[in-house]
Amino acid sequence: MTRRFKKVVEKTTALREKFWPDLSADDLWNRKEYDGFTSIPRTMPLIMNIIDDLTKAKPASSTYFALWCKAFDEMYVSLQNAEELAFHAGFTGQRAVRTWQERMKDLADLGFIKVAAGPRGSMSHAAIPNPHFVIRRLHLAKQPGLTEAAYNTLLERGSEVSALDLTVELPEDKTAREAAEAAAPATALAAPKSP
Repeated sequence: MTRRFKKVVEKTTALREKFWPDLSADDLWNRKEYDGFTSIPRTMPLIMNIIDDLTKAKPASSTYFALWCKAFDEMYVSLQNAEELAFHAGFTGQRAVRTWQERMKDLADLGFIKVAAGPRGSMSHAAIPNPHFVIRRLHLAKQPGLTEAAYNTLLERGSEVSALDLTVELPEDKTAREAAEAAAPATALAAPKSP
């Protein structure tokens, strides 16, 4: 733990203890003590708002968050139990799975998830790409529904929490740059010399 982070923890803990002196550490959920957790970006509420803005008539953020909570660092989810996944996303009743599948399709179309076929049909497996990269790509493509206000708010919050993936080179740009750099010496050697 860095000194800066340690000071922030001490400050916020002192504030919590001041406001709620009767709330003991045992009353709190502690990821270091209890299993059953996954990491999420601290920008997740904004990511979810953006997803709902992009899927306005059929908000898909609960579907996305339920998938995220099923994944761990590998960012893979088996979709073998669609009924359970639909329920976790908040869908019940006769149309639950169908509604969940519609939201999954919207998430895949926008790039928030990648799906692969398998024993349960076209949606048997899912991978969850970095949502910050997905949103940056959508912004570059001027995706309808992604407002400047929402995007700028994400950038601001990302800066506050040091989310470097909101500013680093996108993977495809890095690959293209590296390929161009690798080809540059070969091109320079192959160019004819002027007399």
